[in-house]
Amino acid sequence: MPVFEYRVRDRSGKVLKSQMEAESVAQVRDTLRAKNLMIVEIKPPKAGLNADIKIPFIGDRPPSLKQVAVFSKQLATLINAGVPLVQSLAILQRQLEHKGFQAIVKAMRTDVESGTPLSESLVKYPKLFNRLYVNLVRAGETSGTLDSVLERIADFQEKELALRGKIKSALTYPVIVLIFAVLITYFLLTTIVPQFASILAQMNAPLPLITRALMAVSNFLQHGTLYIVAIIAIVTFAYRAYYKTPKGRHVIDDIKLRIPIFGNLLKKSAISSFARTFGLLISSGVNIIESLEITKGTANNAIVEETIENAKNVVMVGDQMSSSLATSKVFPPMVVSMVAIGEETGSLDSMLSKVGDFYDREVDEAVEGMTAAIEPIMILFLGGIVGTIVAGMFLPMFSIIGQLSK
Repeated sequence: MPVFEYRVRDRSGKVLKSQMEAESVAQVRDTLRAKNLMIVEIKPPKAGLNADIKIPFIGDRPPSLKQVAVFSKQLATLINAGVPLVQSLAILQRQLEHKGFQAIVKAMRTDVESGTPLSESLVKYPKLFNRLYVNLVRAGETSGTLDSVLERIADFQEKELALRGKIKSALTYPVIVLIFAVLITYFLLTTIVPQFASILAQMNAPLPLITRALMAVSNFLQHGTLYIVAIIAIVTFAYRAYYKTPKGRHVIDDIKLRIPIFGNLLKKSAISSFARTFGLLISSGVNIIESLEITKGTANNAIVEETIENAKNVVMVGDQMSSSLATSKVFPPMVVSMVAIGEETGSLDSMLSKVGDFYDREVDEAVEGMTAAIEPIMILFLGGIVGTIVAGMFLPMFSIIGQLSK
């Protein structure tokens, strides 16, 4: 019999972790709920001696979020047209070009043919279908609205792709300029500056401070590049190791939200993602506690996760979620007020949808503002570096020419 690993919370809020033998995820879920335990996570059964389930991406990259979104939309269209689920999966399996994804859909079709719910088949591929996806599909199966839920998932994934694209486009330009600035500076300091330095040394010309500084930096780069690479590698390793610790992740994520311009963009995108994810779960029939737990897992920021966890704990004791959000560093008063109104009027999902739409527009404006602010800064930065090098090399030449003209 398959072995499932699970994490639950008891009535005191303490997290418990254990294993259970069962025929399916549904059986584990029903057993735990019968014991009045709140389910945090149920991991799929592991093949053999608990070996990890491998997604068959042999010789192929994992399917992208866009490919999963297209799959969800096409599956929703087929089901809405009255095509049975098994036949819908067979149709999509034949038309998929990604071999690994095709193998997964084939395995899903086999599971559904044997009587396994689609949501339980999806659980086997957590790298492709996250908890948000699985729980929404489960809610759709329970309510008989699988087609509309899949449509919502596809729309949600498309918005997520659009948000990622906006942030990526905002960061691409400064990163490219910075890389070119570093390469140009390195080339000038290790190739051009040494040639000028040898000419000036032969002339025994008096060197201004800026020239002496450039020659010192040039000499260090020529002989100490390996030290710089080693320092960068050590700093990168230390950063990653520190970020993996709970305290380190909390500190670094807090700093990210405080960085001028960039932090504002991260905060707005976090609010947009929270509103869309949480609103989608609520509107699809997932209970509020489980919705908050799933939303927390998609936050990708320790500060936002802590805020959502506090809100969940407040809801568990019967208080309003907005009272907890009001004390957070992330959610502004307008968002808190709209959530409070949604809780009072029973229209939390629609309020969250409005918040998500509003902050999608805010992210657009933040990206435009960030791009507009970074462009002149990067130009001044690059011009300043090149100008400093040119000035450092030519100032002594002007002095020499002046002396020769006398």
